[in-house]
Amino acid sequence: MLKLLRYLRPWFPDIAGVLILVFGATMADLYLPTLMSDIIDKGVMRGDAAYIGRIGAWMLLVTAVSVLGSVVSSWLGSRASAGFGAALRERIFAKVESFSLEEFDRFGPSTLITRSTNDVTQVQMVTLMSLRMMVTAPIMAVGGLVMALSKDRSLTLVFAVTIPVLLIVVLSIFSRALPLFRSIQKKIDRINLVLREGLTGVRVVRAFGREARERERFDEANEDLTSTYIRVNRVMAFMFPSVMLVMNVSSVALLWFGIVRVDRGDMQIGSLMAFIQYSFMILFSFMMFAMMSIMVPRAQAAAVRIGEVLAVEPSIRDPESPKPMGEGARGAVEFRDVTFHYHGAEAAAIEGLSFVAKAGEMTAIVGSTGSGKSTLAKLVPRFYDVDGGHVLVDGVDVRELRQEELRARIGYVPQKPVLFSMTVGDNIRVGIPDDQVAPGDRVAPGDGGAPGDRVARGDGGGAGEPPSRSDAPADGRSVEDLVRSSADIAQATEFIEALENGFDHEVSQGGLNLSGGQKQRLSIARALARRPDIYVFDDCFSALDFRTDARLRARLREVTGEATVIVVAQRVGTVMEADRIIVLDEGRVVGSGTHAELLASCPVYREIAASQLSEERIA
Repeated sequence: MLKLLRYLRPWFPDIAGVLILVFGATMADLYLPTLMSDIIDKGVMRGDAAYIGRIGAWMLLVTAVSVLGSVVSSWLGSRASAGFGAALRERIFAKVESFSLEEFDRFGPSTLITRSTNDVTQVQMVTLMSLRMMVTAPIMAVGGLVMALSKDRSLTLVFAVTIPVLLIVVLSIFSRALPLFRSIQKKIDRINLVLREGLTGVRVVRAFGREARERERFDEANEDLTSTYIRVNRVMAFMFPSVMLVMNVSSVALLWFGIVRVDRGDMQIGSLMAFIQYSFMILFSFMMFAMMSIMVPRAQAAAVRIGEVLAVEPSIRDPESPKPMGEGARGAVEFRDVTFHYHGAEAAAIEGLSFVAKAGEMTAIVGSTGSGKSTLAKLVPRFYDVDGGHVLVDGVDVRELRQEELRARIGYVPQKPVLFSMTVGDNIRVGIPDDQVAPGDRVAPGDGGAPGDRVARGDGGGAGEPPSRSDAPADGRSVEDLVRSSADIAQATEFIEALENGFDHEVSQGGLNLSGGQKQRLSIARALARRPDIYVFDDCFSALDFRTDARLRARLREVTGEATVIVVAQRVGTVMEADRIIVLDEGRVVGSGTHAELLASCPVYREIAASQLSEERIA
């Protein structure tokens, strides 16, 4: 947990204020029993009302200082701990954003969510408690012991027995609780995973009547977590009774020996009462340590889990000296003897893969399920790094380019459409770079976007060098026009306009209020709005009917123009008109050419075509 404290640096002034105020409040609390002792011994016992009033007023002032210090320190401590928690969540989110898909696969989304929320909350709570208790407890323990010694040295021998007993109790419980708290965090991950799968897959669960099985899975995870909590509570149940027993026994011992000393005339009544209060302060400080021992083990386990995320070095990083894309770059993609394994897999997903996707052409990738088509698509934007060979864009290895610059030139449509909880129009605007969506930005006009259309920017720079504002025609269209034209090309305008608020219609979480085909078309529109140099369509036409598929492909030619288009598809009908078709089988290229050439030369392609097309269409 100490490694995470460096993120508290911006709140060091607040922490310093807390330490000063807590120190002042604690010293005031330590002074109060002495004042009370003076009132009894010098005021009450002597009948001096003026002295009682004077010291009483002084006690009220010291109490006010203690209360004010406690209130202000609590406010500063809360602000520092809340800021600390926010900083941790921000760091975790930024780190996770830098992860490659390999790190996502290794951790899993459920545990990353738990570590960003529950674990951070545990650390934040302990930080808040530590700023007060971990400062108050030692000052009160040491200060109380010093003040007690000033009242009577002989009685302090009672602490020689009680303090070691308290330490043994707290440390023994701490050692047993820490492993259990570590396991609790893992079991929370498990229950979050089961709950997340059950909720996101509720349609499949109901369709197959697996509600009982899902309840059983959840009950197993819930029971496992509950039983662990019970075991922890059994251990911690000994904490407070044990501490209170030691405190009460010590109090009885102090009263017994104290009264004897008062009776002998070795000690005054006021001093005995002050001594008893100081003893309670000393023992209460150990109670604070006991309370912290409940929270610290779980926070320590949470801090370790947070540290594991923050310590990960992403496997995909920008090079120290990135290469420029070069003048006149058009986005040609080349796979040169590429081999790739998924983490933990024995067999290669693709092996010895070589082909070129030229600018201005459509290159289609077909093959049976598991042949490596989607893997190939993920290597172009460098979601994974290859194990061997090279993926080149305009002759430059993607590992030698900045990830942001590379991906700014790619319009990627995943196999499974991903929509966000925002409006339909905003989901399409996600594809447009932020620096191109400023008010007043324009897009070169054209029916649905002419080849090479870009969002115009004043500086004329950026990926792909879009034309400057001065180059844009006077009748240039706004970004909203780009959004609508992209939706029109993606064959989405008709269903969008049928929605209640059109482009302002709110998309629910995961796009659950849209059909599969509608979500897919919005994903395609999002990529088209980017007007990139490279389009990667990862089997994104499968959810479309044949009529919509045909119309969309016909319009794509208008907007892709000189761009490089890579289409991964299951349907032969989708790729028949491609300039080049690459046939994959078990991760290797087994055929390359046009539709007619492959029918004559590639048995695998002909088998796929025969399973989907009639003899007349094949001929």
